[in-house]
Parts: sequence; structure tokens; C-alpha cells
Amino acid sequence: MNLSSSLPILTDTHCHLDFPDFAEELDTVIARAGEMGIKRMITISTRVRKVAAYRALAERFSNVWFSVGTHPHNAAEEPDVTLGDILKAADHPKCVAIGEGGLDYHYDKSPRAMQAASFRLQIDAARRTGLPLVIHARAADDDMIAILGDEMSKGAFKAVLHCFSSGAELARRGVALGLYLSFSGILTFKNSEDIRKIAAEAPEDRLLVETDAPYLAPVPHRGKRNEPGYTTHTAQVLADVRGKPLAALAPVLEANTNRLFSKLGAA
Repeated sequence: MNLSSSLPILTDTHCHLDFPDFAEELDTVIARAGEMGIKRMITISTRVRKVAAYRALAERFSNVWFSVGTHPHNAAEEPDVTLGDILKAADHPKCVAIGEGGLDYHYDKSPRAMQAASFRLQIDAARRTGLPLVIHARAADDDMIAILGDEMSKGAFKAVLHCFSSGAELARRGVALGLYLSFSGILTFKNSEDIRKIAAEAPEDRLLVETDAPYLAPVPHRGKRNEPGYTTHTAQVLADVRGKPLAALAPVLEANTNRLFSKLGAA
């Protein structure tokens, strides 16, 4: 992988700036992202009850936006979160998404029924607000396909399968339902040929990039703390597998980001 000498303008569509990994140098991390061409960052919610922290970050930094939702790992912590709670938080001008909600059967940190109930609640919030749902899917392809199909039949909603590392069938079904696919540093890993094949074949107008920082740092930073500035490394690999220059793909990724996260606009 040869990182372009002229850095493109990109958005890190999924990071966790509230995590303690960044606490002591957040200003530096965000400034460094800008120097690396990452003009916008969306810090993603893991708990509705922490929305004040996400809101504070977005109000502190002009280039940071946020989402509101409950991660499947934390579904058991927030069984009494209501639709009203989510809608109230989502009304903030810099709240651009719902989630991340979904299913994680790899760790099973919350009972699966609670994960599903939380996920469906967040789908309802996405449908009502018109904001995109950020979906976490791990080792749960069949149930994810079933829930997405069932919920989409009740009324359309926008969504992205974030940090895509699932199977080709979930990618195909997701795209057929109108979803986007977001690729993280996993795309750059040596053993990710299947994910690169999915990325190469997906419709260009459904592609996004992200870091999921502080996790999943891309090559050549693998094994270190990830940060938004590294988005460009993943974007470069995505461009490589699609056989085009990053300079040509980057504007497409930005257009896709603006289309999905419509409250971002072209700011």
C-alpha cells in the first residue's frame, strides 16, 4: 500500500472520542486528524445515558458530530431507555445518527433477546427521526438479516453496517435494502481477503470509511492505538482494491457520507 502524497479530504464516520484512550491528548489527536486530511469525525454512542459526554465533545470541537444509541454490549445496562429518551437526544443540531445498535453474538455481553429489543427500538428511532442507524453486526448474520428485513417491511429507514467484517450475504442483503457498508482498518489486515473482495464488488455509492478508534488500527499502525487521522490508510486500501486512485475515490466517499448523514451537509 502506497499512501498518496497529496492527502485527500475525508470523514471518519465512526470513532469513540469519549473513550479514556484519548483523555490525555484529545486536542492533539483531533488536530492531527485535521493535518492528515480528516476534516470531520463522528463520535459514536455506546450508551444513551452518556449522551451528555458526546454532546459536550461535539460542542467543544467544530469538526466533531455525534450519535445517540445503545451498543449491543451495553443493552442489558439500558433496558429502560425509551424511544422518547433517544428522540430527545437526537434533536441536538450536531446529533447526526442513531446507534450504534445491533447484535454481537461473538462476545454475548448482553442477552440476545435484550440486544434485539434494543436494536429494534433504535430502528424505530431512526425511522422516526430520518437519521441513519449505525449498525454493529458480529457473528450474527442470519438474525441480522431477519431483523433488517422484518423492520424494513414496516417502514424504510437509513442505515450503515459499520466496521464491516461479516459475510458476503449480509453485505448483499444490506445493499439490497438500501444500506451502506463502512470499512475500517480490518480492510488492511493481511488475512482480510474476503472483506476486500466484498469491498471491491460493493456499489460505489454505498461505501464509507471509518476507524472505530481507538480500536482496529490499520496497517501500518496495526497493534497500536487507532485514531481518526488513520482513516486515510483504510481509504487508500479501499481505492486500491477498487482499482482507482484515492484522489478519485475520496470525493465519492465524501458524497456518500453527506448523503447518509444528511445533518452533516457539506460543512
